[in-house]
Amino acid sequence: MAINQQTFRDAMACVGAAVNIITTDGEAGQAGFTASAVCSVTDSPPTLLVCLNRAASVWPVFNHNRALCVNTLAAGQEGLSNLFGGKTTMAERFAAAQWQTGETGCPRLEGALASFDCHINQVVSVGTHDILFCEIKAIIHHPAPEGLVWFNRHYHTLMRPAC
Repeated sequence: MAINQQTFRDAMACVGAAVNIITTDGEAGQAGFTASAVCSVTDSPPTLLVCLNRAASVWPVFNHNRALCVNTLAAGQEGLSNLFGGKTTMAERFAAAQWQTGETGCPRLEGALASFDCHINQVVSVGTHDILFCEIKAIIHHPAPEGLVWFNRHYHTLMRPAC
């Protein structure tokens, strides 16, 4: 039985995921997008994967720069997620927040729950997307009291339990 796109998307809406802004900077320029398709691969060496649609306007920039920073958002950063997930210019996206430069030269979001500064070591194409395997070169962790997840096509806040 073939599974249609809408059935797949409706089922995936039931899978909660952290909200991330993925950034890059380098010879091809600066770019960023919002993603929930991010997960750990291994801790030896520390590696994440990020999924990126090859039809996305940012794909050529990430493909050329071969470095990125995964910035995991905290509660209250929904507006920034929407901005990076929309059709606004890169200049407007980056002007909306405070950034530092990570070890790889990629923008690291001040106030993110965590930022994973990475080199893209391997790319695997599956269907419409590339899976970017990213070896982590530096991590900045700013524990905030509340995290942000995307579930059932809406943002939700995750509260840290009281100690």
